[in-house]
Amino acid sequence: MIKIEIRGLNLDNIKKISALKKEEKYFLDYRVKSYEIFKNLNDPDFGPKYTIDYDKIIYYKTIQDDMKNNWRDVNSNVQDEFKGLGVLESEKNLDGIGIQYESEVIYHNMLKELEEKNVIFTSIDEAIKKYPDLVKKYFGKLVSNNDNKFAALNSCVFSGGSFIYVPDNTTLDRPLQSYFRINSKEMGQFERTLIIVGDNSNLHYIEGCTAPTYSESSLHAAVVEIFVGKNSKCRYSTIQNWANNVNNLVTKRALVLENGSMEWIDGNIGSLNTMKYPACILKGDNSKGTCITISVASKNQFQDTGSRMIHLGKNTKSKIISKSIAMNGGNATYRGKIEIKPSAFNSEASLKCDTLILDSKSKSDTYPVNINQNTSSSLNHEATVSKISEENLCYLMSRGISREKAIELIILGFIDEFKKELPVEYAVELNQLIKKNL
Repeated sequence: MIKIEIRGLNLDNIKKISALKKEEKYFLDYRVKSYEIFKNLNDPDFGPKYTIDYDKIIYYKTIQDDMKNNWRDVNSNVQDEFKGLGVLESEKNLDGIGIQYESEVIYHNMLKELEEKNVIFTSIDEAIKKYPDLVKKYFGKLVSNNDNKFAALNSCVFSGGSFIYVPDNTTLDRPLQSYFRINSKEMGQFERTLIIVGDNSNLHYIEGCTAPTYSESSLHAAVVEIFVGKNSKCRYSTIQNWANNVNNLVTKRALVLENGSMEWIDGNIGSLNTMKYPACILKGDNSKGTCITISVASKNQFQDTGSRMIHLGKNTKSKIISKSIAMNGGNATYRGKIEIKPSAFNSEASLKCDTLILDSKSKSDTYPVNINQNTSSSLNHEATVSKISEENLCYLMSRGISREKAIELIILGFIDEFKKELPVEYAVELNQLIKKNL
């Protein structure tokens, strides 16, 4: 097997990536056009300050020739890594799982009964080959290649990521899961995820992310597009635990039709800098959008996270709950937007931001934009910023609990509203990750 590595951002390398994937001209042209757009876009004028040398980034790297559906066929060293992360053990609780290592999905498996229901769960690269018309119908329609600088970057070098199609009148009893791993210095991961949930259907998708720590920075710039049909529900749960050398710059957006429901359950524990604002466009009447997030910023971390809710249909409802923890000099910032358009009569939106600051070195800011453009709708905003109360600590310590354990209990209680939305194994993992950061 020939191992391939492509470093540096230029037109020749973009063409190499497309050629390696044996893409048709449509997607090569899309990549080339996206590269021209990328060169003319400025960095965001808000959020964390970061430095990215695009010529040093590895844009494509692979360790095996093709995608496997049996773990015995996967590189033994990679198997050991994922066993250590607990990923293999979780497969028995899922309807399907995909594993991306560096730039390619290396393992993918789905229950036979889902195939019989005509559910498609594969990598985006495989979907482009097998279902080109379906992919073209939705690809880039919610997040265009001129949406922002990092969406443009993803659009010219995307590799890997998930493609899910759930037909009309189909319910998945258990979640589908993808796991993304960066394992090289100066590696960039640019997965592209596209999810289509047909009418009267239901999907829960889970995503996990990790990377080891290196002195050189890595880059993760993903794009996620989700289409939720009439009377359907989609839940997207993720906990990213990137190492503290990764710039995590992600665009996630969902379009929700009549009586549909979209739920973003979004946890951000790792990374050097994070910019991520999952969005719902509530196009259909009576559609609903929910985003529950937690961001933990420790030493040298800047978590700039939040959500966007755009109300277009009548009687639409949205809810944003943001939990932020800043400690050891970290910065945990909420940035979001709720917009109720003139057409969204009798709609409701609520935003609740709670921040816990653990020391005088840490910082948290809130940047909400709330716009209500009709008189029949309501929009509520509630925010709190607090420190751990010495009174509460003394009470717990008087019951024989150490100060460190008391702080831990208060923090875990603070994020309980987020934790209860996760599958049990992910809630346990979240507890362990937070304890590790204290």
